[in-house]
Amino acid sequence: PLWQVSFINAAQGTTTVPCGTDGNSSISCNVFPFYDVTSTPVIDPNSNTMYLVARTAENGSYFQSLHALDLTSGAEKFGGPVVIQGSIPGTGAGSVGGVIAFDPLADIQRAALLLLNGTVYIGWAGAAHGWIMAYNATTLTQTAIFNTTPNAVIGGVWGSGAGLAADSSGNLYASVGDAAFDASTGGSDFGDTVMRMNSSLAVEDYFAPMDQGCRAANDIDLGSAGVMLLPPQAGANPNELLIAGKGGNPCDASGDSPIYLLNQTNLGRYNANQDQIIEELNGATHGYWSNPAYWQSAANSYVYLAGTTGDAAQGDYLKMYTVTGGLLSTAPVAQSTNIFPVGATPSISANGTSNGIVWAVERADSLDTRPGAKAAVLYAYDATNVATMLYNSSQGGNRDQLGCGNKFQTPTIANGRVYVGTQSQLDVFGLLGTQSGPAVYLSFPCYTFPNQKVGTTGAAKVVTLKNGGNAVLTFSGIGIGGNNPTSFAQTNTCGTSLAAGASCTISVTFTPPSGATFTGFVMISDNAAGSPHNIGLVGTGTAPPTVTLLPASLNFGTVKVGTTSPFKAATLTNTGAAAVAIGNIQVTGTDAGDFAETNNCPASLKPAGKCTIRVTFDPQVTGGLNASLAVTDNATGSPQAVSLSGTGK
Repeated sequence: PLWQVSFINAAQGTTTVPCGTDGNSSISCNVFPFYDVTSTPVIDPNSNTMYLVARTAENGSYFQSLHALDLTSGAEKFGGPVVIQGSIPGTGAGSVGGVIAFDPLADIQRAALLLLNGTVYIGWAGAAHGWIMAYNATTLTQTAIFNTTPNAVIGGVWGSGAGLAADSSGNLYASVGDAAFDASTGGSDFGDTVMRMNSSLAVEDYFAPMDQGCRAANDIDLGSAGVMLLPPQAGANPNELLIAGKGGNPCDASGDSPIYLLNQTNLGRYNANQDQIIEELNGATHGYWSNPAYWQSAANSYVYLAGTTGDAAQGDYLKMYTVTGGLLSTAPVAQSTNIFPVGATPSISANGTSNGIVWAVERADSLDTRPGAKAAVLYAYDATNVATMLYNSSQGGNRDQLGCGNKFQTPTIANGRVYVGTQSQLDVFGLLGTQSGPAVYLSFPCYTFPNQKVGTTGAAKVVTLKNGGNAVLTFSGIGIGGNNPTSFAQTNTCGTSLAAGASCTISVTFTPPSGATFTGFVMISDNAAGSPHNIGLVGTGTAPPTVTLLPASLNFGTVKVGTTSPFKAATLTNTGAAAVAIGNIQVTGTDAGDFAETNNCPASLKPAGKCTIRVTFDPQVTGGLNASLAVTDNATGSPQAVSLSGTGK
């Protein structure tokens, strides 16, 4: 490493932000277990500056900040970082007094940053709204702000991590996810839309498919993929744009996701009867959580896509289309022999118009797996015929094994090498030379422990380490590192050295100190290339849910027989960090028939959540009457009880 910078300073109260902190784990835990720097930074090679967005928790408050780092040292530049904030007029979700404010906790920054004509553009997809903001690249002052749904909700700008696109005239292009759409009737909500914007983020043109309403109602985001601008093409429409998001049933009669080819200079806007586009093809059955790639050979131009055919990790082939006269071939001209379970975003390397290679990374887990639990696999194909696989990283057994797969991984090719960032390591591929010296082969690169009760130790996970080289492997240390090293422990049989071809084992255990998610690494320092080697570790502690039910008793005093008293209320509060499953609420006891309850309690009560139980007293006989209000749940001390008493006269 040439340098490293951390935006965390625990001594000053600056820490990571665990996913789910915003109370919406179904969205925020799409990146697991922390949200820190999640999007691809952008580099200005002229000023040697890298721009990125980081999210932090600081003494109980939450921030997102734009950093400008010196590429040679990592030092902050231009007076940075600057805290990202902003607001716009609107009556949509979260509006207060007719104003919607950017939420640094709930708004999620996943789209890659764009640097264009001295301005950094940043996109967000949040639980409430999508945002795009512009910052001056040298002063870091905000110059423009845009909200995709000022009078509605959601409409994220994320595109499976794709950056905002830009043409040579300085126009920006962005795709938007599910939301209401009313721009065609003079409104300002742009759900399921491709937008062309000027440098001030004013929408100058757009495309919304005629099935937009169906998409918004069925979670079929057009904006699940980013926008790709094609180089100038022959034909009537030289400037073209390709977008392929989610699709299929029930919104498309074909049952497949459409691939749209649009005219950049006239995107087509909205037409309820017929999309005003250049071309539409039937793509993957369930659509694309990935982005396309383009390459022009000496003979042909090609577009490459890999989608998915279902939510449950039902993948699709990498497919290749020709582009002739500004139109895509009506069907793929070739496809890979292997399936990508959740699709893939390919990258191209080439010597101009020759020697093209298509690179793509396979994530073997469903996108819902948090985090990915299987090693990623890098594939290489002949760019003129992707049915010809040139290489994949599983061919050499554990020799070329990557770390565990992330979402939306894209290979980066530079100077004859291919770089793949995974959960636990940066993998660098190049031409394979002659084996010389020791080599570390691990049976797997990461492990997620089953949820473990706080304060207890689960079964050990055993990793096999093999010396796959031709010389003695010597160890200078094997231990636990990372964020939470004391939550994990290891023992091993490796000793101080390992002969060529020999193996040893490392046994790792997890003991959570609290009901949270913990991360660490087995760190292996040795004399092999790539040292220190590591195994990524993730584990979550589970503490029994806790609740309070107050008050402890309800006394209704004296009530006339045959009449019903006004209600008295008890409040059930989730005081723990986990949701409480509520099974049954009832009145029990000797005189249960003289009391009745109603409640607004859900089946699952989220942390800090409250619900109310109303009890009335309807004595049927004279004298003192007693019963109990009982709440059965999965919290400590269940069933919780409130004593009930009253006197009939």
